[in-house]
Parts: sequence; structure tokens; C-alpha cells
Amino acid sequence: MEPHYRVAIFGSSRIREGDREYRDVYEIARGLAELGFDVVTGGGPGLMQAANAGHRSVPSVSESIGLNIKLPREQVANPFLDIKKEFDRFSGRLDTFMSLSDAVIVAPGGIGTLLELFYSWQLVQVGHICKTPIILYGEIWRPLLRWLNEEVLRRGFIGAEDLQGVFHLDSSGDVVDLIQRIHEGRSRSASVCVNFEKYRV
Repeated sequence: MEPHYRVAIFGSSRIREGDREYRDVYEIARGLAELGFDVVTGGGPGLMQAANAGHRSVPSVSESIGLNIKLPREQVANPFLDIKKEFDRFSGRLDTFMSLSDAVIVAPGGIGTLLELFYSWQLVQVGHICKTPIILYGEIWRPLLRWLNEEVLRRGFIGAEDLQGVFHLDSSGDVVDLIQRIHEGRSRSASVCVNFEKYRV
């Protein structure tokens, strides 16, 4: 694949077309496609489909990528993928997500989405990947962030520096604007860290 700037979008497979979260993620991915950025999702239904569909809704040289996991239910590949790869195990799929992605958006979701969030965050914390921005999108994450600050940070289980690369936004336009600014800042840097080059298993 061409080395475009890539953004992983994580979120629930259970949110339906027409729901507000579906429309929001569709617009985020559409905005990223207009900027020429690839989108990487789990390739399934729900918010994964919203991201891939939004990305494919505008002409772009970038690619809509799906990393599908074989499950007995829920996970059927959506029809909006330029590139699809299937996995038998979550571990290999997560590693591929992180090697491909330069930024992470975490939309509303359940256990799978939480796994993807904390796996990404852990790799950033221990330096296995670059300082990859993690953007929590939606009101659902506010109580989690409060708990992390009031309990986990206060008790010294994480440091303040562990929260520096985590952003919380409620507007789809703000998400696209932030990623554009992060990309522009990276483009001006003399030395650029790229997960595709750094993260090897």
C-alpha cells in the first residue's frame, strides 16, 4: 500500500445507519478522505461501516481499509472497502491496526472498542509505537476520563504525561480539524516517526 497518512477509527458494530453516531462517524471519515488520508477500520458493520462508507463517498486517492475479524456473529465485512484483510485472532489484528495507523479515533463502543483503545494507549505509553494521538469522540467517554483523572492518576497508577496524547472532542468537525493540524505539524518536523516503520512484532 502507498504510505499515506492513515487514521484508525474504532467503534461499535451495533450502531445502525441513521443513528446520530453513525452520521457523525460518516462525516469524520468523509472529511479525512477529502484531506487525502486513509481510513482503517475493523471492516464490519455499525460505526466501522459508517467510517468506510463516509470515506468512499468522495473521490480520493486515499484508501478505505478493513481489518475484519472472523466471529460467529456480528462481524460481516461491509461493502465499502478498497482493501480487506481477515484475521482469526484479535492479537494479530490489533498489531496490524497499530502498524498501519498514524492517529486513532475512538467512537462510542463496547468491550471490543475498549480493547482497541487501551491496547493503542498501552503501546504509546511503553514506546512500542510513535506518540500516536488518540482522540475520544463523543460524550460517552467523559465519565471514563473523569475516573482516570480522579482515581487512576490521583493514585499514581499513571502519570500526567500518559494523558497528554489523549484528546476528547464532541464535534465531528473538530476531530477532522485536529487531525489536520497534527498532520501539518508532523509534516513540518525534521524527523518523523512512522508506526509502519517502528512497530514490528
